[in-house]
Amino acid sequence: MKYDFDKYIERRGTDSVKFDLNRFIFGTEDLLPMWVADMDFEVPVFIREAIMERASHPVYGYTYRPRRFFEVAAHWQYRRHGWDISPDHFSFSPGIVPALNLMVMEFTEPGDKVVVQPPVYFPFFTAVTNHRRQLVYNRLIKENGSYRMDFEDLEAHFSGGAKMLILSHPHNPAGRVWNREELETLAGLCLRYGVLVISDEIHSDLLLFGNRHIPFASLGKEVAGQTFTTVAPSKTFNLAGLHTSVVITTDPEKKKRYEKMLDAVHVGGGNLFGQVALEAAYTKGEEWLDQLVTYLEGNFRFLESFLGEKVPGVGLTPLEATYLAWLDFSFLSKDDKELKRFITEDARLGLNDGPMFGPGGEQHQRINIGTTRKVLSEGLGQLAKAIRENYL
Repeated sequence: MKYDFDKYIERRGTDSVKFDLNRFIFGTEDLLPMWVADMDFEVPVFIREAIMERASHPVYGYTYRPRRFFEVAAHWQYRRHGWDISPDHFSFSPGIVPALNLMVMEFTEPGDKVVVQPPVYFPFFTAVTNHRRQLVYNRLIKENGSYRMDFEDLEAHFSGGAKMLILSHPHNPAGRVWNREELETLAGLCLRYGVLVISDEIHSDLLLFGNRHIPFASLGKEVAGQTFTTVAPSKTFNLAGLHTSVVITTDPEKKKRYEKMLDAVHVGGGNLFGQVALEAAYTKGEEWLDQLVTYLEGNFRFLESFLGEKVPGVGLTPLEATYLAWLDFSFLSKDDKELKRFITEDARLGLNDGPMFGPGGEQHQRINIGTTRKVLSEGLGQLAKAIRENYL
């Protein structure tokens, strides 16, 4: 079946965070929102049909989560990433960010050091600081327009007593797919110093240009026992509003402790329709996903070509995964406050402001290219016009 990713879906008036909170987030309605990490494409028809079939039953009472739910999630990991992992190692979470917070609370103590690798997905920061843990930065090194880990600095933090690392894999917003050599070096350090790894792999299905995802926990038995992996269909199939994800660990004791924490705050029930959607997505979604990836690759190539021709001063980080592109505006020589004002008021775009991703985010903006080519062209046209009129 051929899917149409050029079809425009009007999202205004649906209580959409991206479209209906412009005035609250940016102070104006007069802009094109290209920020929060959901896509503008319609949810695949086979997922909608599964939800509507279940919704046709007139009772939405308490339900349990059958083993089937975890079996289809495990099978998806095997088919897409070659990770042969038993459903027995899976647990539920109503989202990856809630899981991060629960694991920080359960597996560290107040005052413990938790490492993150900025510029990085900003909820990592509050998952640490909101629970009185010490946030430690292992800043990525920008080199030739892309990013790599600073292992020397990371080892210094580990030897200094850090208890946990929250890993973005693939990385948001840098767009990196960490390769086997990098992951094995990281795993060696974590095992040597007994550091627990929380690997956020929510973008692992959105692999572009032939890149392959290696689940961190697939590197070996010891690594798997020292890792929690978090995955979800929400980014892949545009299901973020259904708040359904899974947590994976092979260590029975860690799994038991996590599930006890989940039960303690009473968020293990989940969402009935999220459960249905996950099963449909992971059972029937491969053809749709393959076509989505091709379309996103085309969007990135369009972005790359447009910037190169119209606004060559803007730096663009190579995108190996995700639909979130990382733009460097340092050529404008503006401070972050002025850059944010320029993007919002002059270019009339709603982007993610770089500093929110922590150190290394200065003079950057994150743009969501998970939209139609027409909308992407419109947004880039506004950007080029604003730069031409104000700075060239």
